Amino acid sequence: MNNLKKVLIANRGEIAVRIIQACHLLKLKCVAVYSTADKEALHVQLADESVCIGGPDSNQSYLNQQNLLAAAEITNADAIHPGYGFLSENADFAHLCEQQNIKFIGPSSKVIALMGEKANARETMETAGVPIVPGSPRDFIDVDSGLAIAKKIGYPVMLKASAGGGGKGMRVIHSEMEFKQKFSIAQKEAQSAFNDTHMYEEKYLEHPRHVEVQLVADQQGHVVILGNRDCTLQQNHQKVIEEAPAVIVDKATQDEMFRVCIRAAKQIQYEGAGTIEFLYDAPGKFYFMEMNTRIQVEHPVTELTTQTDIVALQLRIARGEPLTNFKEVVSARGFALECRVTAKTAGQIKHLLLPSGHGIRTDRALYQGYKVPPNYDAMIAKIIAYGPDRQTTIRQMQIAIEQTVVEGIRTNLDFLMQLLQEPDFIKNTTDVNWIDLLTHAK
Repeated sequence: MNNLKKVLIANRGEIAVRIIQACHLLKLKCVAVYSTADKEALHVQLADESVCIGGPDSNQSYLNQQNLLAAAEITNADAIHPGYGFLSENADFAHLCEQQNIKFIGPSSKVIALMGEKANARETMETAGVPIVPGSPRDFIDVDSGLAIAKKIGYPVMLKASAGGGGKGMRVIHSEMEFKQKFSIAQKEAQSAFNDTHMYEEKYLEHPRHVEVQLVADQQGHVVILGNRDCTLQQNHQKVIEEAPAVIVDKATQDEMFRVCIRAAKQIQYEGAGTIEFLYDAPGKFYFMEMNTRIQVEHPVTELTTQTDIVALQLRIARGEPLTNFKEVVSARGFALECRVTAKTAGQIKHLLLPSGHGIRTDRALYQGYKVPPNYDAMIAKIIAYGPDRQTTIRQMQIAIEQTVVEGIRTNLDFLMQLLQEPDFIKNTTDVNWIDLLTHAK
């Protein structure tokens, strides 16, 4: 069993604060790293130690692998928690940690590489018996190869960057002419975001739901399913509101999803927290999209409905602790909803009031007087509501959003309230394109 004592957190914002809380729960020392733009950030103030790792640009700091490893060395950190985003799914960084005998809190670099390359991930999942959407047998870099694949699987197709996600390099394409027009634009976007020009495509489903399965796996080969989530509400391929459990999925399909996820995780010898994402089309029809080999932004809804601390489990697994006290599938109780609060402008928080009360949780790195920098992801907080059922929890969230005050910058709070009051959302009849169609119509 690994005797971890000090964890360096290679991240910022609310997830860094969340990891600090888990470290302190387990009596682990933690090191915050920060850019010059984040000198006054909350995670810097809460950690046991802090190290400046570079300038405000992410490439100078949070993506600077050598600076992060140097910070770990000078603080004698024996583990690195990457959070989400930045280097959390970077196999090269995980490999460097392995070489320097620093525990990377997550799966091995080999598994990260396998799941990070979409064509290989699809092939691996197909071998494990996981249903997949028809798509590229391998990635490609030229338009003619992409056109040949699109002709074979039929339009519409989804063109994606092979090396990443988050909507970067992603385009829905309905014809050969449109493919020729959009391919180079999407590829340039992929090059800018991931420094990789390899592309990938798959059959585009018109009205699917986005359903994902949360799992954790220990070093001894045990895999535990912590329920599922419905992450259908997305804008420009970015999640906006997430739910747990995914009540839209019938039990037979859910049980089959859980079975294939356990089989797949065991086959690749997964370790840590991971999420397998699916497109759900109808009862019995679900298809593998990708596996995220890290903690997810939306992990709180699963924590509340399964009464688990997923971040603490990541740390316990990294220490070599087995998951023998868990059932193979942990049943969800109640219902949870998460809203991502984003900043539309940078600036100083002049007045801040966050919601509280029964069934309300806020994950954030905000405080009154904090200056939101323009350099990073726009998400500044997460509001999570937990209740006995979906309708009650939606009402709890509406009240929570009403009670939230963030003055000094512009946010998406009004937009979140609009979504929470839409009849289609309340009736649970949306799909992954619903927000984009709604905003376009209005």
